[in-house]
Amino acid sequence: MSTPSAPFLNIVIATRESRLALWQAEHVQALLAQQGHHVSLLGMTTRGDQILDRSLSKVGGKGLFVKELEIALEEGRADIAVHSLKDVPMDLPEGFALACVLEREDPSDAFVSNRYATLADVPQGGVVGTSSLRRTVLLRALRPDLQIAPLRGNLDTRLRKLDEGQFDAIVLASAGLMRLGLPERIRSRFAPSSMLPAAGQGALGIEIRADRSDLIAALAPLAHTATWQAVAAERAVSRSMGGSCSMPLAAYATWQGTQLHIDAAWGDAEQPAPLVTASAQAAITDLASATALGEQVAAQLRAGGAR
Repeated sequence: MSTPSAPFLNIVIATRESRLALWQAEHVQALLAQQGHHVSLLGMTTRGDQILDRSLSKVGGKGLFVKELEIALEEGRADIAVHSLKDVPMDLPEGFALACVLEREDPSDAFVSNRYATLADVPQGGVVGTSSLRRTVLLRALRPDLQIAPLRGNLDTRLRKLDEGQFDAIVLASAGLMRLGLPERIRSRFAPSSMLPAAGQGALGIEIRADRSDLIAALAPLAHTATWQAVAAERAVSRSMGGSCSMPLAAYATWQGTQLHIDAAWGDAEQPAPLVTASAQAAITDLASATALGEQVAAQLRAGGAR
């Protein structure tokens, strides 16, 4: 067992109770236990889990998935919260901090269907399910002849709706399917060049109260610097654009040696219009330079007509 860089702690993880959220929390629990800490879980149901009849952009955004967890941190009932980073608002409330970003899983979007192998195989007028505005505008750009229909619920609920025949295909994050041991449900993966991922997709982030320096030290061995810098650039694009889940925006950064390359795309969710795209790269040494790169790409998007 490795020697921790901080004293052994008793750590309570606040987590949503969906199967994927529990996997994520248990994954972090195991990593911290390897460091010698005693870790337990506090399962919670969030507003985002309860409201399933409306799109997130209409009921308050992805912050609905994290608010109750933050309250548990604030009240001292929990010490850390584990989030899928693409669900975390770009600006955390005062007094909270993103203390750690773990190494990224596959960031791609997955094409999931019981009838067709790829999006190209879906016949004209076919129904593809997603509740992501980003995926909606990217799917429309690829296949304007398809019906893009809303799809809410946790991962298992979405798969059940597909299996019941409500959709010809659905689009999900590859990472969630991989983490739950369901890679066989992935008929094909979208290349980033055709379906640019969301900011932070595939990465896990750990949130704490900003005053918990003991936890910052305990979580340090779990952090993956290259992932953290890449997602910092992606999240800076979203933050600069006023990003929330009501923003049809994609941002994805990859390393090319010491250079970080980032692509971004914005689409109009209200009416058919060409995507606005932007890209840039720079030598990145820290979170500040990664953030500056993301802000540069956001400025390009705005100059190209993105709102």
